[in-house]
Amino acid sequence: MLDDIITMVLAGGTGTRLMPLTEVRAKPAVPFGGKYRIIDFTLSNCINSKLFKIYVLTQYKSHSLNNHLGYGWSFLPRALDQFIENVPAQMRIGETWYLGTADAVRQNIDLIKRWSPKHVLILSGDHIYKMDYRKLLDFHAEKGADLTISAVRVPVKEASGFGILQTDKTQKVIDFEEKPKEPRPMPENPNFAFSSMGIYVFNYETLERVLQGNEMDFGKNIIPKMIKTDRVYAFDFNKDNKISDYEYITENGKRRKILKERTEDSGYWRDVGTLAAFWNANMDLVGIKPEFNLYGELWPILTYQRVCPPTKTVFDEPGRKGEAINSLVCDGVIISGSRIEQSIVSSETYIHSYSDIIASVIMGGDPGKETSIGRHCEIKNAIIDKNVEIAQNIRIGYDVEEDRKRGFAIAELDNRGNYVTVIRKGSVISK
Repeated sequence: MLDDIITMVLAGGTGTRLMPLTEVRAKPAVPFGGKYRIIDFTLSNCINSKLFKIYVLTQYKSHSLNNHLGYGWSFLPRALDQFIENVPAQMRIGETWYLGTADAVRQNIDLIKRWSPKHVLILSGDHIYKMDYRKLLDFHAEKGADLTISAVRVPVKEASGFGILQTDKTQKVIDFEEKPKEPRPMPENPNFAFSSMGIYVFNYETLERVLQGNEMDFGKNIIPKMIKTDRVYAFDFNKDNKISDYEYITENGKRRKILKERTEDSGYWRDVGTLAAFWNANMDLVGIKPEFNLYGELWPILTYQRVCPPTKTVFDEPGRKGEAINSLVCDGVIISGSRIEQSIVSSETYIHSYSDIIASVIMGGDPGKETSIGRHCEIKNAIIDKNVEIAQNIRIGYDVEEDRKRGFAIAELDNRGNYVTVIRKGSVISK
């Protein structure tokens, strides 16, 4: 355990680009991958990295997130000074709520100060990745840095939504521009830009000093100034992050377990801030060899798990066969004579007979409720939020104009006309 480090997880963002999924919850509380919430990946990284002093700063529509933290993340023993503590916005300084990433930390600087830490690790609670933060902390110490930013390679055409770094040969940051309209590519790789992951390690004294002003945001205000006055370095996530875990291989019909010193998803990182990115990241989980592996033993993804009965598939008749192919199906799901393909189905879902569901994310139901999909439905490339009732003979994802007329949210996937249809929580689709 690393006793001289305090971790602050920023989990109060509105997630406007994820509407309508964030109409009723904060972005870190959005369900992902069948049984998880987005914040579970950041918190699991903390636990697996032996970081046990964690504050989660919440603000926007936090009820669902608060419940999830209480049910699933209250297992650390406070008597041993270990905790994952939910810290709601409280106007601790002045008369405003959190006005940015730096302001959120500034308003809670007293929580950090009481522990007299050597370093403060600041994380975003809304990305999908595995990261051993100890590698980042070791790099920070080796460089004698005041601030270290974890950075990832992002295609230039997608990089305008990130802070873009330029570094010298020692990985010292020499330029930083927040969300530029025309991102500067990496000199050695013109197709990619070196982008901030919103992950920072500060020396505590440095953090306290830079927060004495009234700057509201690390990326917009504080980091560009620090480059001129402080030792700011970039940790290369794609190259230097390393997750060691077991993987299974099959030879001559037998499976055996081997230890991979660096798993293939060690460089995987997704900002699921748009509906298209969210759908794509979910689809990364369902392949025969998924891009992001949920089955690791040494680096488990933790979450709150509601007790549900096992999954059930029924009927095996011509045209009426309950089956799921290349899919993740959680406990508490009944597939009654329908075909599920390349999809993720969460607990408390009932799928009636003769339906076909392809490349979709079904978020299931809240306790005591369910999502129900009627007979003879055809659904593809859809995100169906919780507690949705779909009548029989409904087609979703096949006619974009018809989907728009029904009031569904539409997100383009590419320039070839492919799109994702999103159905709001609690919707009743009768025609």
